[in-house]
Amino acid sequence: MKQIQFKNTSISYSDTGKGTAIVLLHGFLENQSMWDNYIATFSKRNRVVTIDLLGHGETECLGYVHSMEDNADAVHAVLTELRIRKAILVGHSMGGYVALAFAELYPENVKGLVLLNSTARADSEERKVNRDRAIRAVKQSFVNFISLSIANLFSEGNRERLVNEIESVKNKALKTPLQGIVASLEGMKIRNDREVLLHLSTFPKLLILGEKDPVLPHEETKQQIQNTEVQLVTFPDGHMSHIENKEELTEVLLKFFKSI
Repeated sequence: MKQIQFKNTSISYSDTGKGTAIVLLHGFLENQSMWDNYIATFSKRNRVVTIDLLGHGETECLGYVHSMEDNADAVHAVLTELRIRKAILVGHSMGGYVALAFAELYPENVKGLVLLNSTARADSEERKVNRDRAIRAVKQSFVNFISLSIANLFSEGNRERLVNEIESVKNKALKTPLQGIVASLEGMKIRNDREVLLHLSTFPKLLILGEKDPVLPHEETKQQIQNTEVQLVTFPDGHMSHIENKEELTEVLLKFFKSI
């Protein structure tokens, strides 16, 4: 892992391979290690950059609210350090929100965008209430909050089949500091609606959803790409497509990268 300083905060990242740059952004309670099983394959043809977002993994906290714009600025700082002018961004869940913020702030640096189990829409009022509830829950019982949160990301049918993988994700999530969790929940709660980017931006876009995603209702989420040129791929499982549908996801992403 390498590190740079951004606003007096240490940002951790990795940089592997050569070719068109791909930036892989993890989700909430995850870190860049979620991409470990993909780097070797993707780096055969591409330069692959993974980044720990604010308050996750080896990246320090920046404050009491980690906005999606703050995270996007941190990503931009890493790309500037690496002298990468254009990149394809792949964001899982919260990483997708960060990728969208990046695309809004730095459109000239985006070659393509993949939203993996993510949405361009802002939180509904109900989701905002749930974020506040989550903040109270994690302050009250850190371990219980993590355990429940992680298990609930997988489709019901996979919770027994992938018990070892779920345990591994939980163990990594438990290393996320409380401040990082709360600051990210606050940041996601206030994020802007960026659905317009799916309609007006000119770079290639791909939306990947899980049919049984417990977090993002499939039918509702895919409505935002009606009358757009955004490609849609739907897997039959939950919110963790990179684990639940690993082989299929690898194939879909490689095809998308080659098409750009």
